[in-house]
Amino acid sequence: MRLVFGLLAIGIGLSGGMAAAQTTAEREACMPDYQKYCSGVAPGGGRIFGCLAKQLDQLSPACKKVVEAHAAK
Repeated sequence: MRLVFGLLAIGIGLSGGMAAAQTTAEREACMPDYQKYCSGVAPGGGRIFGCLAKQLDQLSPACKKVVEAHAAK
Protein backbone atom coordinates (compact mmCIF):
# COMPACT_ATOMS: atom_id res chain seq x y z
CA MET A 1 0.00 0.00 0.00
CA ARG A 2 2.73 2.45 0.87
CA LEU A 3 4.38 1.73 -2.46
CA VAL A 4 1.64 3.41 -4.46
CA PHE A 5 1.60 6.36 -2.06
CA GLY A 6 5.33 6.78 -2.67
CA LEU A 7 4.73 6.56 -6.38
CA LEU A 8 2.24 9.40 -6.29
CA ALA A 9 4.24 11.42 -3.82
CA ILE A 10 7.22 11.61 -6.13
CA GLY A 11 4.98 12.49 -9.04
CA ILE A 12 3.60 15.53 -7.24
CA GLY A 13 6.86 16.68 -5.73
CA LEU A 14 6.45 15.22 -2.27
CA SER A 15 8.80 12.78 -0.60
CA GLY A 16 7.82 9.13 -0.33
CA GLY A 17 9.81 6.65 1.70
CA MET A 18 9.57 3.85 -0.83
CA ALA A 19 9.80 6.02 -3.92
CA ALA A 20 13.06 4.48 -5.06
CA ALA A 21 11.18 1.25 -5.80
CA GLN A 22 8.84 3.06 -8.19
CA THR A 23 9.20 3.22 -11.91
CA THR A 24 8.60 6.23 -14.06
CA ALA A 25 5.96 4.23 -15.93
CA GLU A 26 4.04 3.58 -12.69
CA ARG A 27 4.12 7.25 -11.72
CA GLU A 28 2.98 8.32 -15.16
CA ALA A 29 0.23 5.69 -15.21
CA CYS A 30 -1.44 6.98 -12.04
CA MET A 31 -0.77 10.71 -12.04
CA PRO A 32 -3.83 11.68 -14.14
CA ASP A 33 -6.08 9.50 -11.97
CA TYR A 34 -4.57 10.95 -8.80
CA GLN A 35 -5.19 14.48 -10.08
CA LYS A 36 -8.75 13.65 -11.16
CA TYR A 37 -9.96 11.67 -8.16
CA CYS A 38 -7.65 12.23 -5.21
CA SER A 39 -5.91 15.62 -5.49
CA GLY A 40 -7.64 16.84 -2.32
CA VAL A 41 -6.43 13.90 -0.25
CA ALA A 42 -3.67 14.73 2.23
CA PRO A 43 -0.61 12.54 1.67
CA GLY A 44 0.60 10.14 4.32
CA GLY A 45 -0.55 6.98 5.96
CA GLY A 46 -1.62 5.37 2.69
CA ARG A 47 -4.47 7.85 2.17
CA ILE A 48 -3.71 8.44 -1.51
CA PHE A 49 -3.52 4.72 -2.19
CA GLY A 50 -6.77 4.24 -0.30
CA CYS A 51 -8.42 6.93 -2.36
CA LEU A 52 -7.28 5.37 -5.63
CA ALA A 53 -8.34 1.91 -4.46
CA LYS A 54 -11.84 3.24 -3.72
CA GLN A 55 -12.01 4.58 -7.28
CA LEU A 56 -10.71 1.35 -8.84
CA ASP A 57 -13.60 1.03 -11.29
CA GLN A 58 -12.99 4.60 -12.51
CA LEU A 59 -9.21 4.39 -12.94
CA SER A 60 -7.47 4.20 -16.26
CA PRO A 61 -6.49 0.63 -17.18
CA ALA A 62 -2.80 1.40 -16.63
CA CYS A 63 -3.29 2.87 -13.16
CA LYS A 64 -5.71 0.12 -12.21
CA LYS A 65 -2.99 -2.44 -12.96
CA VAL A 66 -0.53 -0.54 -10.78
CA VAL A 67 -2.95 -0.25 -7.86
CA GLU A 68 -3.98 -3.91 -8.09
CA ALA A 69 -0.37 -5.09 -8.36
CA HIS A 70 0.76 -3.17 -5.31
CA ALA A 71 -2.33 -4.04 -3.29
CA ALA A 72 -1.51 -7.71 -3.76
CA LYS A 73 1.95 -7.29 -2.20
